[in-house]
Amino acid sequence: MYQWRKFPFFEEKALGSGAAAELGENIVCSSSGRGQIVLGGDDAMVHVLDRGFKLSYSFQAHSTSVLHQRNMLVTVGEDEAASAQVSSMSLKLWDLSKHQSEGPSSSRIDPVCDRALRIFSNKFPEAKITCFLVYEEAPPILLLCFGLESGIVYCIRGDIARERISRLKLLVDPATATSSASPITGLGLRLDGQALQLFVVTAATVNLYNMLQHPPQKQVLDGHGCDGLCVAMSDRQELVIGRQEAIYFYEVDGRGPCWAFEGEKKYVGWFRGYLLAVIADARKSVFNIYDLKSKLIAYSSEVEDVAQVFCEWGIIAIITKDHKVTCLTEKDMNSKLELLYRKNLYPVAISLVQRQQADAAATAQVMRKYGDHLYSKQDYDEAMAQYIKTIGQLEPSYVIQKFLDAQLIQNLTLYLERLHEKALASADHTTLLLNCYTKLKDATKLDKFIRGDEQTGGQLRFDVETAVRVCRAAGYYEQALYVAKTAGLHESYLKILLGDLGNYVEALEYISGLSPSEAEVTLKQYGKILVEHKPDETTATLLTLCSSDGNATHTSSSSAPPPSPMEFVHIYVDQPRWLIVLLEQYLVKVSSSPIVKDIHNTLLELYLSDSLASTSPEEESSSSSRKAQVKKTRSFKDAVSNTRETAEERSLRLQKSLDLLKKGWGAHEEEPQYDAALAVMLCERHKFRDGLLFLYEKKRLFKEVMSCYMKDSDYRGLISCCERLADTSRGGDPSLWADVLAYFGERGEDCSKEVKEVLGYIEQYSLLPPLVVLQTLSKNPTLTLSVVKNYIATQLKQESRQIEDDRKTIQKYDEDNRLMRAEIEELRTKPRVFQLSKCTACTSILDLPAVHFFCMHSFHQRCLGDNEKECPVCAPSNHTLLEMKRNLAQNATDHDRFFQLVRNSDDGFSVIADYFGRGMLSTHRP
Repeated sequence: MYQWRKFPFFEEKALGSGAAAELGENIVCSSSGRGQIVLGGDDAMVHVLDRGFKLSYSFQAHSTSVLHQRNMLVTVGEDEAASAQVSSMSLKLWDLSKHQSEGPSSSRIDPVCDRALRIFSNKFPEAKITCFLVYEEAPPILLLCFGLESGIVYCIRGDIARERISRLKLLVDPATATSSASPITGLGLRLDGQALQLFVVTAATVNLYNMLQHPPQKQVLDGHGCDGLCVAMSDRQELVIGRQEAIYFYEVDGRGPCWAFEGEKKYVGWFRGYLLAVIADARKSVFNIYDLKSKLIAYSSEVEDVAQVFCEWGIIAIITKDHKVTCLTEKDMNSKLELLYRKNLYPVAISLVQRQQADAAATAQVMRKYGDHLYSKQDYDEAMAQYIKTIGQLEPSYVIQKFLDAQLIQNLTLYLERLHEKALASADHTTLLLNCYTKLKDATKLDKFIRGDEQTGGQLRFDVETAVRVCRAAGYYEQALYVAKTAGLHESYLKILLGDLGNYVEALEYISGLSPSEAEVTLKQYGKILVEHKPDETTATLLTLCSSDGNATHTSSSSAPPPSPMEFVHIYVDQPRWLIVLLEQYLVKVSSSPIVKDIHNTLLELYLSDSLASTSPEEESSSSSRKAQVKKTRSFKDAVSNTRETAEERSLRLQKSLDLLKKGWGAHEEEPQYDAALAVMLCERHKFRDGLLFLYEKKRLFKEVMSCYMKDSDYRGLISCCERLADTSRGGDPSLWADVLAYFGERGEDCSKEVKEVLGYIEQYSLLPPLVVLQTLSKNPTLTLSVVKNYIATQLKQESRQIEDDRKTIQKYDEDNRLMRAEIEELRTKPRVFQLSKCTACTSILDLPAVHFFCMHSFHQRCLGDNEKECPVCAPSNHTLLEMKRNLAQNATDHDRFFQLVRNSDDGFSVIADYFGRGMLSTHRP
């Protein structure tokens, strides 16, 4: 142990005048606490010293001598006995905060003695007190333990001031028939939670008592004891005793570590984690202060015979028997460290700051200096070991800059690894560490760093985006894939699979395993390249995602609807045929959907697109690899593998267009499942006549339907169409035959057969006057009179019959008119004779008063009531005629309707004649 280094970590403090050395030779005991030092003399005087070791005051505690005292102040001493049978040894409890004058004529002020108590009694025989211990359990309860020369410990517990106490005797090593008593040399208390344990040391044994037991049981910890003044308690409540060969530490379960400091131990104490010991040999006595944790001697000095050692105010005071007082104070931490730095004793400095429980920053500062020292000596491995210990306190860039040399890359790698283990690495640190791995070509460490070990549970301890970027740049794609997949970086994972590895199948499998929302995002971003290389598998994946199966394959509780296939149209910009496959199969799986109209519009555009007639050279070169994947059914899917569309395939495609139009607009549906205007535009652009005919007919645009046949000079189709559209039993418009006749009249070629057929329908429906028919057909120079001969003859016969019928009708109207005029004239000029004998209303004999009307109806006046001006029998018919006349007059004033009828009529003169016939154009209107 003499090889331990000695350092002057304590310095002696000089004392001024009035020091304790002036108190004389009678100091036999001492105590300290609560900012005071108390010395007791053999003359029963107690001296209280201040911080400067100057005498504050003294007082007489006992009549004979003071043996021990503690900080309340508790003194044990001899007083005058009342009788020979009563012990003179007493205990006194002093209140140092209260003082009283000794007498009126005395100027000395003594503290108040609260209680005096006899220690010994008949049951507790008197013996010499060798040691004394006081413990305040809970105010005002005190525990006082007296170690006796007879090997017995007396314990007094309770409220001493009120003398409510209990006594206890512990027979430690008393005298027996075969052996003498072993005196008590030391006492120590240990508080472990609620347990109060008492260490008792004798010259022969070390014992332990649990003071909560009744009675306390003795537990022998060691069969060897020690002498007096060599017992102390450490900061960790360990019992410390000094023997000739070593200093021992004891726990409650027995002896612990020991330190082999050879020499006779005169004194053993403890101060702030330091072991205090006075060791003597044949030549001298030395006072040492040991730092056991750092294994150094913090102070060492030769001393004479030590009388008292006590600690207060952070000072260790030593009083020797030759009246010398030495005060030691510990140097501050910086002073101690500077001393160690000058001697390059960095390990000692580290141990010192750790023992002093300095903060982490201070400890890291010492380790940094140690690392700098080792680095300057080119001991890079040990320097890095110190730098690693500073992680979390020292800026990493300080260390990294020192190890950027290529020869030190191993050390730099180690530092960066530790930095990541403590989760203190930034993205730049991750980049640097991965670059180190790649330069070292250490795939094993790189893989371990990327994947993590069992202790971290595979958790990523770095910036994942940086790791993916660096691994990709270095060509470590497997590691980059692992990081991206573990961190959920779907975009990076797919970039590696598609851009670096070209693994399209695995990319699709990965996308299929994502949640619907994530799969939707990734397919929108990378779907184009997937369709280009794996169109069949990509289309199947999209179909699963967009249909109801997309959410069924995940256990997510999200109720979000599946995405629409229309959201992925852009990825098929170079593969329109596969888009057709996707949309067709989607309609098969999802029959009802709000996007059906959009899908039908897109499908119709694709069916009619001219870009499907042939494929590009790229498609042509890759078609052979796709042929084996599209042989399942005969559908439009088969066309994907062909390099050029055949006539049969084109016909099939156009037929699908027509089927789409017809299925999307059923016979009983008012609105189609597609945009009709868009469909018309597409059919017109791509000259798809069948589609146009269907759409025009559904929209009842009959004239546009016929214009399609007219443009193609399809006479037979035109007549067949008109037969269907002009059928009045189906709600048709017979006037279409007039348009057909006008069309044939303008043709410059012979169409006699068709004209004859059209004239038959015109004659059937009486659509046009013969003159108009002749004017229309006269425009065609190829038509002869034989074409209209039969039609003209038939029309002349019909008109002749009509003229004859009209003449007879006119004659009848003229006769009726003449009779009506004659009747009116007769009513105006000739009297009327009323000869009715019965009332028209009640059929009773007509008597006066009676009312007669010109209509030859007669009534009792009483039968008419209040209505005497109008015949009740003729009134309804008269009202009807008057109402008709009023309506005619009102219509005559509606000029807009009159002119509209004239414009829309093929024979405007007949409209005017009708207005004249009903008197609506007369200047004399009622």
